[in-house]
Amino acid sequence: MATIRVPEVVPSPPEDSEKLMKAFEGLGTDEKAIIRVLGQRNASQRKKIKETFQQIYKKSLIDCLDSELSGDFGRAVILWAYDPSERDARLANKALKSRRKNITELQVLVEIACASSPHHLAAVRQAYCALFERSLEEDIISNVSLPVQKVLVRLVSSYRYDKEAVDSSIANMEAVILHDAIRTKNLDDDDLVWILSIRNIFQLRATFQCYKDNYGKSIDEDIRACGKGILESILKVVVWCIDSPERHFAEVITIFKLLLMLLLRLLCISTSTPIGITT
Repeated sequence: MATIRVPEVVPSPPEDSEKLMKAFEGLGTDEKAIIRVLGQRNASQRKKIKETFQQIYKKSLIDCLDSELSGDFGRAVILWAYDPSERDARLANKALKSRRKNITELQVLVEIACASSPHHLAAVRQAYCALFERSLEEDIISNVSLPVQKVLVRLVSSYRYDKEAVDSSIANMEAVILHDAIRTKNLDDDDLVWILSIRNIFQLRATFQCYKDNYGKSIDEDIRACGKGILESILKVVVWCIDSPERHFAEVITIFKLLLMLLLRLLCISTSTPIGITT
């Protein structure tokens, strides 16, 4: 498996801008050259490249990428070229504007709120307002029905303390509150939503551990036992993004691979052409 490595000596933004412009010129787009530049630069470097490209060529780099690239590859490169906060704001807006409001679309909002830093969440909310002239909360209220709406609004409105601070007595007390709400299947309970949206991740991890120690099952197991609706799925993602984000994203990748395998098999059937698939 190939690995992209950032060069020890990074070219200047004008040099990178020139390479990108050359990649756009001619009969075909040099996609490998685009990857070599944008795929080997961090967010700060990509931002400088976009600014320099605009200054030199009086063109938007994003617009050039959009006109030269297509399909999933084009969408992926364009998303990568955005600043992280703008990228996530656009992903959130796409999820909210999609016709289907299932877990696949809405979980991106949970990922932004629970699997990134509070500073990043604040930057995403600011970028969302600048891009769409509405707050993220407004669009959640306009596009998502209760009770999921209530959970998502509280999550994206939060600004968690980001240092390691744990009070074991609070962890035990709030484990009881969470268990009572889940036991009665009152998953949009005010106290449950407040705890999951306000407490810092270290405090919540301690609470989740108390929950398992006291009741014999993990909190996500008990949430899933409540049913298979969108609210249960959203809360499971909340718990996983807080407690073990790597577990959540591993599942997302696995699902994507399975869908890709299914698509390839369907293609194989429709074309009667054998396709080898390895995982």
